[in-house]
Amino acid sequence: MNAPPDEVSGPVLSVLETEVRRSGAARGAVPRVLDVGGGSGAWAVALARRGCPVTVVDNSPNALAALHRRAREAGVHDLVTPVQGDVDALADVAPAGGADLVLGHGLLEVVDDAAHAVGALAAAAAPGGAVSVLVAGRHAAVLSRALAGRLVEVRSLLTDPQGRCGPDDPLRRRLDVDGLLALLEAAGLVPEAIRGDGVLETVVPGAVRDGGPAATRALAELEGLAAVDPALRAVAGRLHALARRPA
Repeated sequence: MNAPPDEVSGPVLSVLETEVRRSGAARGAVPRVLDVGGGSGAWAVALARRGCPVTVVDNSPNALAALHRRAREAGVHDLVTPVQGDVDALADVAPAGGADLVLGHGLLEVVDDAAHAVGALAAAAAPGGAVSVLVAGRHAAVLSRALAGRLVEVRSLLTDPQGRCGPDDPLRRRLDVDGLLALLEAAGLVPEAIRGDGVLETVVPGAVRDGGPAATRALAELEGLAAVDPALRAVAGRLHALARRPA
């Protein structure tokens, strides 16, 4: 089955598909997914297309309206439940321990308190359930700005505790591997894997990326290999972690 143009793909989706299969086999039922800060639903629709019931919590009515449209167009509106809410009060809209897979993608870089947010994600996961976090990487930002000659921002990214490039940075933080691990472990989660996402997308020339289906397949294969290389994942545009709540 070919994915629609707006559906997510790549190594992160492969990890989630593996977790869905594992969880389904262990429970004898389709995994329940909670997508916190899921916005217009790219990840939610991708997992709903794979049979999972997905609850999306987001504080933006406009994003939830876009989610509703996207889910209906994909034919999975009966599996996707939009809920207006915020990670700061996640327990008010999502039952503790109620999800087999909890997503926090693009969340930690925008919340006020990353540690509190990870704690809320962990609390929403069922015992033995998984938490998937996707967050902006600090080192990729350093390299991209260095290549662009923006040296003041490079200094800020290297010295700021939150990995910000200045007071006008739209992101509240960027993480490296150690920082991400520390947040997960402080929330009582057991990290199982940390991978890079978007390792090669900023260095492969556009002409190569747009070189047709064969080039797309080759680049996807290379991204999969680079995602698990410890040296390369450190400079990925995003870091992806899958961690588990102890049973």
